[in-house]
Amino acid sequence: MKAITYTLAAASLALVSYSASSADEQPHVRLATTTSTYHSGLLDYLLPEFEKDTGYKVDVIAAGTGKSLKMGENGDVDLVMTHAPKAEAYFVDQGYGVLPRKLMYNDFVIVGPAADPAKIETQKDVTDVFKNIAESNSTFISRGDDSGTHKKEKGIWEQSKIEPNFGGYRSVGQGMGPTLNMASEMQGYTMTDRGTWLAYNNKVDLEILFQGDKQLFNPYQVILVNPERYPTINYQGAKVFSDWLVNPKGQELINNFTINGKHLFVANANEK
Repeated sequence: MKAITYTLAAASLALVSYSASSADEQPHVRLATTTSTYHSGLLDYLLPEFEKDTGYKVDVIAAGTGKSLKMGENGDVDLVMTHAPKAEAYFVDQGYGVLPRKLMYNDFVIVGPAADPAKIETQKDVTDVFKNIAESNSTFISRGDDSGTHKKEKGIWEQSKIEPNFGGYRSVGQGMGPTLNMASEMQGYTMTDRGTWLAYNNKVDLEILFQGDKQLFNPYQVILVNPERYPTINYQGAKVFSDWLVNPKGQELINNFTINGKHLFVANANEK
């Protein structure tokens, strides 16, 4: 079963149909999430089990972290699943979200052409990787979409003390899949979460050239939209989904999810 996914352009139509649903229909939960959880195939794997266990249907809007949190701020969804800790903390501190929970983690990797014109493969630190790319004026494709990946990338440029305005830098305003495709076509570098990379690596002419820096750690949280701010949201259904994700079955399923025999995410709801 494929997860029900809406583009941003169609999101408003989804919200209208949700509001108009009758009481005897199967209850729906509206989830705004990162493109990585969808494009990796994780949600297609998890949601049939959740729906079978609970009777709830999950309508997924895959829009990146920034846009997902904005939909939560506007009360347009019932919960969010994102990966940008500072933005998530602000979301909760401002009263838009409640019950933030650790869910899982993976990591980011830097991919690029096998020729590696910026010579990043031998670097020890991701800030040096970014410096080499900028100083060699190599092509770097940025998502440029205020996603969690884009936020992480901007943070690394700041740590590198480099303004990403060199000639090879391209900000495309796209999700991770299209960004990887563009990097492949232009034989440039980009930063991607490992989960989406494993789903796409056989489709693109790129290689992992840098990985393992602790700065590339990529944690995900699930956060409910505050029902005191938006009383009409499906808080009960969102809570059921959040509980299911962080309890043993959901965590085991996350740990067991693989592509070509490789694990994409590590469940960590029970870590202190």
